[in-house]
Amino acid sequence: MRDAPIVEKSTWHPGLITMFTLIGLAMLSFHTETAAQEGDQSRQVTFTEDVAPLLQENCQICHREGGIGPMALLNYQQARRYAARIRTQVASREMPPYQYDQEVGIQALEHDMRLNDDQIATILAWIDAGSPEGDPAKMPPAKSFPDPAEWRMAEHFGQPDIVVGTTPYDVPAEGNDKWWEPTVKIPGLEGDRYIRAIEVKPSVQGRGLVHHANTNLMRPGPAGELYNASGGRFTEYAGNKLGEIVPEGAGRLIPADGWVAWSVHYHLNGTAIEDDVTELGFWLYPEGYVPEYEQRLHRWDLEGDLLIPPHETTMTQGFHTFDHPIRIDSYQPHGHLRLRGASIEVLYPETGQREVVSMISNWSTWWAHSHIYEEDSAPLVPAGAVVILTHWYDNTEDNPYNPAPDQWVYPGSRTNDEMSHDWLGVSHLSQEQYEEILARRGRPVAER
Repeated sequence: MRDAPIVEKSTWHPGLITMFTLIGLAMLSFHTETAAQEGDQSRQVTFTEDVAPLLQENCQICHREGGIGPMALLNYQQARRYAARIRTQVASREMPPYQYDQEVGIQALEHDMRLNDDQIATILAWIDAGSPEGDPAKMPPAKSFPDPAEWRMAEHFGQPDIVVGTTPYDVPAEGNDKWWEPTVKIPGLEGDRYIRAIEVKPSVQGRGLVHHANTNLMRPGPAGELYNASGGRFTEYAGNKLGEIVPEGAGRLIPADGWVAWSVHYHLNGTAIEDDVTELGFWLYPEGYVPEYEQRLHRWDLEGDLLIPPHETTMTQGFHTFDHPIRIDSYQPHGHLRLRGASIEVLYPETGQREVVSMISNWSTWWAHSHIYEEDSAPLVPAGAVVILTHWYDNTEDNPYNPAPDQWVYPGSRTNDEMSHDWLGVSHLSQEQYEEILARRGRPVAER
């Protein structure tokens, strides 16, 4: 495992999460004031020289005409108008929307959307100084962005090699949550191939309605009937998720005779859509690619009481172990409106030590991420070690996402119900492969 704090703990309470959030904000405020004071000794922070480049790289992909953000932040006038809101969202790390704790566990992540402390300090110093524009001649050229209907991963991998869409579905404007579950043949495969990356893309109109979209691999049996193939989960889309990347050397198979079984969950919001289609894009490794080890996407359920009384909290946990080593390539918690925190740890039975891998203390169901670890930092778990998954739920008025703290919450699939499971991309290793990866990282086996 990557060097990280060794933490002994039994349970957490949402109040503790709130406390640590407040401590973090106080530390950030001190850092911001210090940075602003240092900036006063050199020059004033301005929009054109300091803030505009940060907005271009981190915010405008959503905050532009046609983007999913509620307002555009393309120029000085727009940013100044919303300066107070920007300050609140940036200081609390609600924006950019990448919920992942800064000081706990592995920090080396692919496609990490978070601003660092210096970037946050720059934005806050600009706002606190009265949002000065600066020299308009120093404004960076406008940045071009892909059409909102395009694949987000195309920036990294080009257009997908294969696209599998649902059959069209008429989404009603009102009513209970709806599910659309067609099964569609994967087109264009002449032989088995291995997945490099996956992205689920709801329609532009459907992005505000698709709560999640699960995709499973189906194959024909001896009589032609379709069955769920072993390890055959493709991905789970939720809340504006980017997608998943299978690291080089690992393999997640698409068989030539494969089908996609869709389960698209629509949470209705007053908007009707005719013939709505959600698409699944596959980027493939080249023909002839032979992986060193198998990767699977696991859905691991957590155990606990999700019948949450009004104004109460609860916790769930799951424990998983293997008789062979594994590498955890990605981590994606899943819950709904009362989930407030999640963590993944590893327990080493021979020592009793528990190592925190990742923690999320400000969960939002509207922004789901598959946290993809950089290859040299992806946690290696020896045979017999225990992966511990934990969720904390808050059905009180302290939860800003809670629509009804006076109501009982039940386990279920509707958005107003609760769920408790995690999606993990796991590479399954032999002992020899495990030791080879450790050696490449310069770590002896005795250190894991």
